[in-house]
Amino acid sequence: MQNFAFMIHPTNAGDVAKKFKFARFIPDQLIERAFAMLPSMEVAHITGIRSAHAETEGWFIACPLTTRLIMSLPQDYVIKKIIQGGRVAEKLGAKIFGLGAFTKVVGDAGITVAANLNIPVTTGNSYTVATAVEATKAAAGMMGHDLKKSTVVILGATGSIGRVCAMMLAGEVCNMTLVARDERKLEDLASKILYDTGLAVKVTADTKKALGSGDIIITVTSAVDTVIEPEDLKAGAVVCDVARPRDVSKRVAEVRHDVLVIEGGVVEVPGDVNFNLNFGFPPGTAYACMAETMILSLENRYESYTLGRELTIKQVEEISGLAKKHGFKLAGFRSFGRAVTSEEIKEIKLRAAGSRLIPALAK
Repeated sequence: MQNFAFMIHPTNAGDVAKKFKFARFIPDQLIERAFAMLPSMEVAHITGIRSAHAETEGWFIACPLTTRLIMSLPQDYVIKKIIQGGRVAEKLGAKIFGLGAFTKVVGDAGITVAANLNIPVTTGNSYTVATAVEATKAAAGMMGHDLKKSTVVILGATGSIGRVCAMMLAGEVCNMTLVARDERKLEDLASKILYDTGLAVKVTADTKKALGSGDIIITVTSAVDTVIEPEDLKAGAVVCDVARPRDVSKRVAEVRHDVLVIEGGVVEVPGDVNFNLNFGFPPGTAYACMAETMILSLENRYESYTLGRELTIKQVEEISGLAKKHGFKLAGFRSFGRAVTSEEIKEIKLRAAGSRLIPALAK
């Protein structure tokens, strides 16, 4: 049987309590510090992944650092923890090691980790892009947006995921705004898109201004805190939040019932999968980055498929095709941890139409 390992880490102390129930009785800061002192470890055996062509099993390996610690501790220390987890995977017999959440962001996005292991490493970003673009287009269509007539905003556009999302959508839209802090990188990306597709995109570091004009938004920043608040969005906006931790504030769900926020990169896994770990998803579903590692294992493609910060459309299209071959597919729409039905989307669309009508009548 094929196999793999995938690295996860706690977003915060609350995630530790999901696995270790005693932790819920201990103050968060104490749990975070104590857990960080532990070595990277195996936390679950994954079974039951089966396509029409192959089957595989795997293991979740936990890096004991929360998001805050990964982003604040010295990079060398964090990378050593990740490599340590990779060596646990090797001892278990894993043939490929996937990096999840912020373990694929720190440092050089997996290149150093791969150089220090004897098994290939992948970040899962290629399939994350494929599912984010697919989900965004489907949700936009349900909300009545025509890609050719809509303003598309990519937040975190110069990152590895945002960059390819922008390049893939550029050939299908007429209005696009790229947002990131590094204006030189923004200009370079804009020039490439103009050369490749003929689309002249706008670039800005002003997040709030860009969001206010966005009909369709893909957000994939590396921010630790939320960057999108309720007052930032126009009525009827569709936001695909690919970032973990989330870029979109929970307040949006509480007070903006005229916008649709979906989670990017959530897929159904073929077979009778048992993750033996609660990471907040319904049974049989996983993040697309996890799924990429599974797909490569099912396909017997033990190679460092997605490493570093340079992704290509070719990679994204190839992994998307392999996913379909093995029966992976979008797991409907989810928003802030819960499923969103087509009826709910229709209601959001109606409320958005009403929100736009009131200012028009006032004129």
